[in-house]
Amino acid sequence: MDPQQSLPCLPIMFPLCVALIVSFSSLPSEALPQDPGGHISTTEATECDGQQVDICGICAGDGSTCEVVSGTFTQPILSMGYHRILEIPTGAQNLKIQETVKSRNYLAIRTSAGESVINGNWAIDRPGIFYAAGTTLTYRRPNEIRSTAGESITAPGPIQQELHVYVIYQQPKPSIYYEYILPRDNIPSLEETPSPDILPIEPLGLYPMEEQGFVHPDTSRKENAAGGTHPNHVASETSPPTGEVPGDNSYPGLLPLYKWIATGTTPCSATCGTGRRHVVFSCVEQATLTPAPADFCEATQRPAIQEEHCDSQPCPAFWDVGEWSECSKTCGPGFQHRQVLCRQPLGNRSTGIVGPEHCGYLESPETTVSCQLKICSEWQIRSEWTSCSVPCGVGQRTREVVCVDNLGDVVTDEECNMKLHPPDVENCDMGPCARSWFFSPWSDRCSADCGEGRRSRSVVCLTNHISSLPLDACGDKMPDESSPCNIGPCLYKFEWYTGQWGQCSSECGNGTQTRSVVCILHSEGQLEVISNSNCSHMTRPSSTQSCFLKRCGAMWHVTEWSACSRSCDGGYRVREVRCLADNQTLSTGCDPTLVPESREDCNMQACIPEIDENCRDMYYNCNVVVQARLCVYAYYRTACCVSCTRVRRREAQLSRR
Repeated sequence: MDPQQSLPCLPIMFPLCVALIVSFSSLPSEALPQDPGGHISTTEATECDGQQVDICGICAGDGSTCEVVSGTFTQPILSMGYHRILEIPTGAQNLKIQETVKSRNYLAIRTSAGESVINGNWAIDRPGIFYAAGTTLTYRRPNEIRSTAGESITAPGPIQQELHVYVIYQQPKPSIYYEYILPRDNIPSLEETPSPDILPIEPLGLYPMEEQGFVHPDTSRKENAAGGTHPNHVASETSPPTGEVPGDNSYPGLLPLYKWIATGTTPCSATCGTGRRHVVFSCVEQATLTPAPADFCEATQRPAIQEEHCDSQPCPAFWDVGEWSECSKTCGPGFQHRQVLCRQPLGNRSTGIVGPEHCGYLESPETTVSCQLKICSEWQIRSEWTSCSVPCGVGQRTREVVCVDNLGDVVTDEECNMKLHPPDVENCDMGPCARSWFFSPWSDRCSADCGEGRRSRSVVCLTNHISSLPLDACGDKMPDESSPCNIGPCLYKFEWYTGQWGQCSSECGNGTQTRSVVCILHSEGQLEVISNSNCSHMTRPSSTQSCFLKRCGAMWHVTEWSACSRSCDGGYRVREVRCLADNQTLSTGCDPTLVPESREDCNMQACIPEIDENCRDMYYNCNVVVQARLCVYAYYRTACCVSCTRVRRREAQLSRR
């Protein structure tokens, strides 16, 4: 029903009129501080007389009238451009959209009607306040170099129109957290418990206005269960009231004497560009249209606020300067960039991007500047090369290389250019290593029980690590691995006769076994040994064979003794001792209590001093020269030759001990 028209109430229609009047009086004519779900506003929430306010904003509520919707959008790879990630329904409150990780991506907002609100049409807006869907949206984009926070969009709501959230994809792995509160009943129920003969009133006035791009519901097609027109629907009249009640003139006092009419508009909200203004409604007398005080008209029938566009001269364009990007280099000279767009105000608290020629009357701001956060660190060599890691052959040597900043402090290597890192490790060749024969002790067993047999030992050529004294290198001649042994003579027998195999020549590892092979003669039960030539027509059985009792395991092996370090007055000689496994590799399994000596004294006999006719003491008090330690001078070594030579030999003997 048009609020400017009166409603004639006949006595039989009085209950229906009361219901309609109550219904119209309850419909909001302006944006109230009450959300679409019937929850109290923030101002009312503070007046709860000390009661707790729940998450829905209800005093002493239990949070059951709304629900919190939240989640996180993640997608590793997307195509470049806009991607819709979320649709926020009408009535949502406390909107929060936040990048969980700082990135080069951007957030964007559009209405369900396709109108861009933030970062639309491939243009990045500056952070700030935006107005859409009946609420205020706050757009933040931290740009500090060391900041890790991403973009965010927040709004208190409730929103009066569905909003669509987009991500402008430029960097892989976007991660966006969203959260909002959604009332369970966005539109308050207007149904009251009806009497048996009255149906519920249609929720008139809750539909959007036609001038906003929507159409009122077609009430002419709404039918009840009986197939007729809804009994509670009252069609609106298109012609102005005539002052008479159709069909009955018995109640002329019910026709209102005053009404609301449009009498003008408010000033335009913008001095340039496109602005908005409101239609002004005034109370006038119905018959003469004479202005009357506002309280003469019904407040509940005052038309809702109507807004219309108003145009004035175009606003001058201006340069919109974005924030500087991070420096392209963490140290040393680099560059910073920023976005510069030419914008023109549209008068409705928004701006549009125009061509640069519109800002030609202004000086164009810089888009690139040089920057330097700090002086780059450099590599510094702190030590000389160390000695080679091996006494012979190829090894490695190292030195200390550190990264130092411009203050001289040592910092992590990542702050220096790794491509310019000086080498701190290199190979070193100490020349070929000497090699010596290593052999184990002779076995204690002979290969034959009697007569000639063999005993054995293990021989291997290995690299030694003794450099102070020379050792013979492994030549072409290998030391014998076996030697003859003879426990005693054997009794020879006739024809080829083989005895039992003797003991293995080695208690472990490879050895040799022998047996007796004789030619004997059987004669009347007697056995007589004859010459082997008598058995030469027969194949002589083998008298030796290899044997293996068990693995030796680790055993001590030694080299030959080196030459003595001195020919007299006591010297020493050395040999190398190693513990070797069965496969001739180094082992630690040898008994440490049985390790052979690796050094021993030699040539302990006293040296016979050589008589030098030219060496003699020319003074009787040369003992004073020795006591005064003057033998270090050439003159006294010649003048007191015998005394100084005797002292020098004594000191050499003491140093060797």
